[in-house]
Amino acid sequence: MAELMNREDFRAALENAIKGKSANQAPFSKAWAGGTLTREHLSRWAENHYHYVGPFADYLAYIYARTPDHMTEAKDFLLANMYEEEIGGDRHTDLLIRFAEACGTTRERVVNPDNMSPTTRGLQSWCYAVAMREDPVVAVAGLVVGLESQVPSIYRKQTPTLREKYGFTDEEVEFFDLHIVSDEIHGERGYQIVLEHANTPELQARCLKICEIGAQMRLLYTTALFYDYVEAKPAAVAA
Repeated sequence: MAELMNREDFRAALENAIKGKSANQAPFSKAWAGGTLTREHLSRWAENHYHYVGPFADYLAYIYARTPDHMTEAKDFLLANMYEEEIGGDRHTDLLIRFAEACGTTRERVVNPDNMSPTTRGLQSWCYAVAMREDPVVAVAGLVVGLESQVPSIYRKQTPTLREKYGFTDEEVEFFDLHIVSDEIHGERGYQIVLEHANTPELQARCLKICEIGAQMRLLYTTALFYDYVEAKPAAVAA
């Protein structure tokens, strides 16, 4: 029978569950950091990314609604995270659309779900399923630790290239600057919630597994962008 891990060992196990599966390893991410993508490729990324991160406050709301009242600090974190996404200053999706428009696409194309790839649709559906069906602690492990905590390491490699190679302005890349800071805080808060409330060997095991799956899902999503939009023969963009 498995034993309950102490916080230090569990933290290391959570980090190891993600290690080696970061979306930084995807060919699209490497091409982006190396400055070999075009603005058209970045447009397709933005059109897809909107449908993954756009509903993030919705995912968190489903978790919030099912989180027990005694987990006050977890509920406070989820509510604050939703607030930041939607009304705490500039709406995050509006910043993403600003970047998308700077790449050459339009708000209409970004918000149209017909413009996301099947893999993106799968990631979005997985996020909804985790938020609606998993134990709240497991859901935080999957969506905040497994997915959101990766963001600063990804964007720190990509954002300098946006300025230096592509010539985007500070205003146009504000989406990335904001998430380098905010998601580092969110990721750590997610870790602390999981470390405190995954208080049985079974819950710890489920959290570890879903962190691994979450990292795999983001890696798969980012890899698919490369094969769908970079390697594939470019298709005409519908008006």
